[in-house]
Amino acid sequence: MTPPTTTPGSGGAAGELIAEVRRALEAAADPAKAAGMTAYLRSSMPMYGVSRAPARAVCAEVFAAHPLDGFAEWRDTALALWRGATRREELYAAIDLTGHRLYRRFQTPETLPMYDEMIVTGAWWDLVDEIAVQRVGPLLRAYPDDLRPLLLRWSRDPDLWRRRTAILAQNKFKGDTDLGLLYTCLEGSIGDPDFFARKAIGWALREYAKTDPDEVRRYVAENRDRLSPLSRREALKNLG
Repeated sequence: MTPPTTTPGSGGAAGELIAEVRRALEAAADPAKAAGMTAYLRSSMPMYGVSRAPARAVCAEVFAAHPLDGFAEWRDTALALWRGATRREELYAAIDLTGHRLYRRFQTPETLPMYDEMIVTGAWWDLVDEIAVQRVGPLLRAYPDDLRPLLLRWSRDPDLWRRRTAILAQNKFKGDTDLGLLYTCLEGSIGDPDFFARKAIGWALREYAKTDPDEVRRYVAENRDRLSPLSRREALKNLG
């Protein structure tokens, strides 16, 4: 389960896919939008200026035209695209490649070192949140015996973004939410003054409130003095 220490070269299907992703994004680039998008994200990495939906669409065409052979090539190509990114949209493309329909069968705990690298090195909400909700969450559903202990460890990790991932992983679980796991994951960040920790706590509670508003009201009331005002506000946002 250890990710590769090297990345694919410029040849073969992997190299062609990466080169085509960059060409497609460059062709769709809008320099007039790029500065504003970069400023919004407070990113030090420049952008092509391609909004998320169009970027996802052009990358999907490239992925379909350049299928990869097996788990290792898929993982290594996603990591090569991630590690070699010069524009932020290339990071999005790497995340999109990890979730492409051609590679659904590869969504097993073996992918976790790849996602962990993306979480820790991405270290910002626009990258981490999609991985947390759309990649780690489904793995938790499919492999709870593997993922639950991992998320419990991440929930108390010094790294903020691992903790945020542990908090947000169940955001689409609705009635299937493991409340014990959720509340334990909240505990690891409940005293953290960081905005992104407090926001994650509130967001996770707000999502569960769509399923059981009374339970969220109870939890917030019981932990009122421990939750930050931001977390309380977010949790109760749609409850009046």
